[in-house]
Amino acid sequence: MSTIDVLDAGGTKTGTVDLPEDIFGAKVNVPLIHQVVVAQLAARRQGTHKAKTRGEVSGGGKKPYRQKGTGRARQGSTRAPQFAGGGVVHGPVPRDYSQRTPKKMKAAALRGALSDRASGNRVHVVSSLVTGETPKTKAALESLRKITQAPRVLVVVDEADELTWLSLRNAPEVHLLDAGQLNTYDVLVHDDVVFTQEAYDQVVARLGQGGKEDA
Repeated sequence: MSTIDVLDAGGTKTGTVDLPEDIFGAKVNVPLIHQVVVAQLAARRQGTHKAKTRGEVSGGGKKPYRQKGTGRARQGSTRAPQFAGGGVVHGPVPRDYSQRTPKKMKAAALRGALSDRASGNRVHVVSSLVTGETPKTKAALESLRKITQAPRVLVVVDEADELTWLSLRNAPEVHLLDAGQLNTYDVLVHDDVVFTQEAYDQVVARLGQGGKEDA
């Protein structure tokens, strides 16, 4: 089991935390992670796309020209698919794109993603990013840059940590999540993952052996 330093808002070491081997040292199963990420992105799709068939396009009730004697192919409606303004053949219709993904698969993929970041020393734990009682975006970003210089940072905080939320929610290079929303996709698309101490404890309890995520 490896350990990492816990840093304060000034970048000073205030302690250490253990990185459980089953969470931050798990095997990285790339096909599993891919499957979970695809399912996660698919679930975000609204599925409200719709194209009209020839029966749904208005007009076209009159035969455009007589059946015979014109030298042209017979046509019954100007709303047939081959006409401009006509219906669409096999066009998209509203559908549900979501895929069923068991909780154990999601948990295993998340452990793999966290293990990949931890193997590159891209997991950090802080006691806090903001000092005082007033939200300060500039100060929070300065504290964050003392911990990591990564261009895209995922910051995982406790849901009740309003001070950090208000300080970093508008920073374009930072993506905020509460511990309960931590997921494989967001871990993978960001360069570094920074946990507050409270959020870290919640994630370890959630993903550890016997945690609720495996239920």
